[in-house]
Amino acid sequence: MKLYSAPGSCSSAAHICLLETGLDFALVKVDLGGDRRLPDGRYLNDINPKGYVPALELDNGEVLTENVAVLQYIADQKPESGLAPANGTLARYRLQEWLGFVNSEVHKTLGLLFNPKLAEVAKPALLEKFGQRAAYLDQHLAAHQYLMGDQFTVVDAYLYIVLGWCPMLGADLTPYPRLNAYLTRVAQRASVKAATGG
Repeated sequence: MKLYSAPGSCSSAAHICLLETGLDFALVKVDLGGDRRLPDGRYLNDINPKGYVPALELDNGEVLTENVAVLQYIADQKPESGLAPANGTLARYRLQEWLGFVNSEVHKTLGLLFNPKLAEVAKPALLEKFGQRAAYLDQHLAAHQYLMGDQFTVVDAYLYIVLGWCPMLGADLTPYPRLNAYLTRVAQRASVKAATGG
């Protein structure tokens, strides 16, 4: 497998999860700020016509995109890793529920703040929306070590990476002590340190 990833982007969650599983993979770093040319001379759009990461190139040549799909695929290659509950169980649907929340409510909200064309007047509303989502997460984590309980899963890798953008976007996490404690816990994992250079 090859993971096309930009360090610090949401695709770093897939990098973390591949390290968690111990699966054999090659990491292809993509510079999203440049022309997106890859080391082999191709461009990112040659791999993923949508033009973004993650893209997971499978051994058979197929390419899987979209973080939610890529993360679950990785977890399912090594079920004993505990990165995702078994398919067909209620716990798996709970994982998908969390992945949907992180993707649409946290990632997309914070992601809009990266847009240099975003009107200044729109930023407070986005930060307020993010604050509501952070408060919900903080409340949930009062009774859980990780989003799914006591087990680290793919959604924790995803949330950790996305919340890492907060300092550069002006999103204040100090009002959320349990969320901060959670981030500290996740940061201590060997896979997270290896993927993020921590």
